[in-house]
Amino acid sequence: MAKVITSDEVAAMVNKGDTIMVGGFLAVGSPETICDALVRRNVKDLSLICNDTGWPDRGAGKLIMNHQFKKVIASHLGTNRETGRQMSNGELEVELNPQGTLIERIRAGGNGVGGFYTPTGVGTLVAEGKEIRIINGREMLLETPLRAKFAFIKAFLGDKYGNLRYQATGRNFNPEMAFAADIVVAEVDNLVDFMDPEDVTTLGVLVDYLVRRGK
Repeated sequence: MAKVITSDEVAAMVNKGDTIMVGGFLAVGSPETICDALVRRNVKDLSLICNDTGWPDRGAGKLIMNHQFKKVIASHLGTNRETGRQMSNGELEVELNPQGTLIERIRAGGNGVGGFYTPTGVGTLVAEGKEIRIINGREMLLETPLRAKFAFIKAFLGDKYGNLRYQATGRNFNPEMAFAADIVVAEVDNLVDFMDPEDVTTLGVLVDYLVRRGK
């Protein structure tokens, strides 16, 4: 059974230098209550794995504005100019991944896969420093798995056992991240005692803690 705690209790678990995953796509499906708590805690030198750094005033974007990351692994930065400014000034290390590659790296980390080969990025800056192999006559890059100490994800519905259901496009990266971290914390809009198994997308066995939105 997942333990229900507050966002500030979650933030207190995070220490300098930790790697975190944050679900969401331009803050849709992002655990904004947890992100706000991390800003209050003001823990520094974190590494972030996410699709994007969102907006300056929402979700993980607030942590960017607060200079809490030393490294970001993402597929898109354009909606948060502060990310680009920190990168250009040498304040933030940024590793850009094609979006499909990023989600597959997370999936590989969650499933214990040692890596995978993809043609995406061959002949571009993405290929720098990576192993290249010819497979079926095509050049392929070796991409390695991604894991984190914490995955902070967001769901529309959760029950006391930690089972989760997402709403529409709010699903995005969240289910994959639930497999790829040592500690998984789900922020939920609605918390019930029991969910119909047919409604469950992410099984409670993957979720360590639950946070009610706004708490």
